[in-house]
Amino acid sequence: MLSRTTGIVTAFVAGLALVVAAVLVVRELTEPSKPELPVIPESRRPVLEAAARACSPLSVPLLAAQIDAESGWRVNADSGQAQGISQFAPQTWKEWGRDGDGDGRADVWEPRDAIPSQARYMCHLYTVVKEVPGGSTRRGSTRLALAAYNAGPNAVLRAGGMPRMDETRGYVDKIVNDLLPKYRQAEKKYQENEAKHGSKKHGAAASPSSSSSPASSSSSATALPSAAPGATVPSASRRQR
Repeated sequence: MLSRTTGIVTAFVAGLALVVAAVLVVRELTEPSKPELPVIPESRRPVLEAAARACSPLSVPLLAAQIDAESGWRVNADSGQAQGISQFAPQTWKEWGRDGDGDGRADVWEPRDAIPSQARYMCHLYTVVKEVPGGSTRRGSTRLALAAYNAGPNAVLRAGGMPRMDETRGYVDKIVNDLLPKYRQAEKKYQENEAKHGSKKHGAAASPSSSSSPASSSSSATALPSAAPGATVPSASRRQR
C-alpha cells in the first residue's frame, strides 16, 4: 500500500513539473523579448567621449546614434556621395574635416579624424538652427541640427524648419525616436557597470592585503602588493552643406 501511495505521489510531482515547464515555455514564446541594446565599439569609445565634450548639446548617445544611422559604425562606408564612419560629403569634409589623431592630415576614413569633425560640425549646426522656428528647444534644435547634417543647413534655413524631404525626415526620426533612446539606455547601463566595477577595483586596491590583526601589520612582515585594478549604410544623398 505504501509503495502504491509513493508511486502516485511521484507521478503527481512529475506531472506537476511537466505542467510548470510547459507554462514557462509558453510564456517564453508568447512574451515579447526585450530589444537588444546597441553597443558602442570599445575602440571608438575614447574618441567618442572626447568628441561629445565639444559643446553642451552633444552627448555620447547622440553622436553614437548618429554614427549608427550614418554608417552602422563602418569606417569604409561609402554611399557614393558621402564617405567614412561619419558620412561626410567631400565638400563638407574640405571645410570641416580636421586632423584628430595628430598624424598631420585630415582623413575622412580615419574615425579619430571623422568623429571629432562630426562633433565640431554638429556644434556649428546647433548655432545655425538656433534662430529657426522650433530651434530654441533642446529637442527641436537637435532635430533641426540633424536635418541640417543630412540635407545641409541651407535646406533647413530655406524651409524655416524641417525640410519637406522624406529622406531627411526619416533620418531624423530614426535617430531621435529609435536609436537615441536605445543608446541612452545602453550608455546608462555601461556607466552603472563601470561605476560598479570601478568601486570594486578601488576597494580592492585600498583594502589591507590580508588580516587586520597586529601580527599581520608587524613591521618585520613584508607588505603584499595591493590588488590592481552591423548595419546597412543609409542611402543618404548629401547635398552641399
